[in-house]
Amino acid sequence: MRNGDDLEGFDGEASSASMISAASSPYQPTTEPVSQRRGLGGLRCDLDYLRGTLGRLKLAEVLLALTAFICIETIMECSPCEGLYFFEFVSCSALVVTGALLLLFSLNLHTRIPQINWNLTDLVNTGLSTFFFFIASVVLAALNHKTGAEIAAVVFGFLAMAVYAVNTFLAVQKWRLSSRQQSGRQSSDYMRARTESREVVHRPEIQRLDA
Repeated sequence: MRNGDDLEGFDGEASSASMISAASSPYQPTTEPVSQRRGLGGLRCDLDYLRGTLGRLKLAEVLLALTAFICIETIMECSPCEGLYFFEFVSCSALVVTGALLLLFSLNLHTRIPQINWNLTDLVNTGLSTFFFFIASVVLAALNHKTGAEIAAVVFGFLAMAVYAVNTFLAVQKWRLSSRQQSGRQSSDYMRARTESREVVHRPEIQRLDA
């Protein structure tokens, strides 16, 4: 049988061996937070949005606005040039704003800024783009010289207007639905607060003590 000294020696050797094996092991524990490993602040592409109707409409709007802008940029001569400049401004503005919204929605960056009503923002963008693409396309069609680039720009301008119009219709429905849900949530919270306040006032265990 082992005596006490032998057991103490054995425990010391075991602890030393475990420390050596832990030090030489390639799998070392780490205290690095998990959130720091995700990279880029945890950004991810929302494929469900891109595959949905609104995501596809946004992609089509960006492509049509880009194509219309490229067509108008290939025109070298114009007289008068006001219609061309206006169409160029409309297509470029729609491309930049819609592209930024597509990036925000597809990466879920809009959820980090809840102070902004993004449904209303999308509705305003699509509505204004529909109106200005219609005006710019009509003006360019009336003042063009029937060149290939001008005709292509007019065609893509009207196509972009049609896609923006469909997106505006869907954006109105989504904005109305979110407004109803928000008002219903606020009314339910108000009723819950009133119910809780009444329960506190009429609780039988709370009684006023007479002096």
